[in-house]
Amino acid sequence: MQTSLRYRSAILLILLSSGIVVAQVKSRSQVLEVNGRSGEAAVVEIGGREFVDLQALVRIANGSLGFDANRLVVTFPSSASSAGATVSEKPSDSGFSRDFMKAAIEEIALMREWASPLASAIQNGYPITEQWVTQYREKTANGLRLASAAASTDDDRKALQLLRNEFDAIRDWSARLLNARQAMDTAKYAMSEDALRNDPLSQKILNCGHFLGTMLGSGTFQDDPACH
Repeated sequence: MQTSLRYRSAILLILLSSGIVVAQVKSRSQVLEVNGRSGEAAVVEIGGREFVDLQALVRIANGSLGFDANRLVVTFPSSASSAGATVSEKPSDSGFSRDFMKAAIEEIALMREWASPLASAIQNGYPITEQWVTQYREKTANGLRLASAAASTDDDRKALQLLRNEFDAIRDWSARLLNARQAMDTAKYAMSEDALRNDPLSQKILNCGHFLGTMLGSGTFQDDPACH
């Protein structure tokens, strides 16, 4: 089964890149299981035969895809059954996947890009508008969607919830500051550099953001009250 999937996926990649099968392709999303690991993958039907997206296959099997000169190199880890283990033994689903770590780190950067300019504008009395805040919020929300799509392990999904909590906290904090600015009630934040930083919600956001960065660097899920 595994050899057949690799072979068909390679053929599909060649066909798609050459543009031969564009009009004849029927595509759908389906759960695929490889060596005990499962996930959703794009499946296309060509002439009554089914082909699986090669990148999705490699991702689900926790393999790697690369190029060496004119060769396409696909590597899959050894299955538990080939090593003499029982069928019930499955590869570990703990730790962060590479794609999720990348997306999560980018999401944390987007959160900082949203919060830092807003805090600076409030502290210095600069004008801010709802449209200005909305642009940052939507960009960060899109980053969160990308992180959600990349989550594939248990640790990924647990960490994703903490990212969502941090996003919600920044969204509420941002809305509160925008309302205060429109009501001309932000003078207290300009009186001291630490006035906004010492605000309880600001402290919560800072502490959670710092924890998330440290957690992602560790490669495994951890929890902290600041992110709840």
